[in-house]
Amino acid sequence: MEIEKVNINEKLGLFSAYWSPKIIGELNGQFVKIAKFKGEFMMHKHPGEDELFYVIEGELFIELISETLHLKKGEFVIIPKGTDHKPYAPEEACVLLFEPASTSNTGDSKNHLTIKDLDRI
Repeated sequence: MEIEKVNINEKLGLFSAYWSPKIIGELNGQFVKIAKFKGEFMMHKHPGEDELFYVIEGELFIELISETLHLKKGEFVIIPKGTDHKPYAPEEACVLLFEPASTSNTGDSKNHLTIKDLDRI
């Protein structure tokens, strides 16, 4: 097995689509993903998976049922499994995601935003 370092900024330069996570690493059944967010996503939950959002650049808001979280560059939050959440970013935000490989980007909701086969970059 070859061990390679990953330059996140280089990987972010390879795509421009919003709400389309890309796999950049894998460990212990977990995917390390990056994504660009802008605008609103949808309220959803992951019944069996926790999800980590780490803001690389920009600002990210995550609407919960009882409050809205505001994450700035360098901050992260773990959304526990079963928690309804809706990410949104008024301006472009670059985000690192850490979650089980089984995690669907739209959780328990399947619609036009659901991505079945994520790209590896």
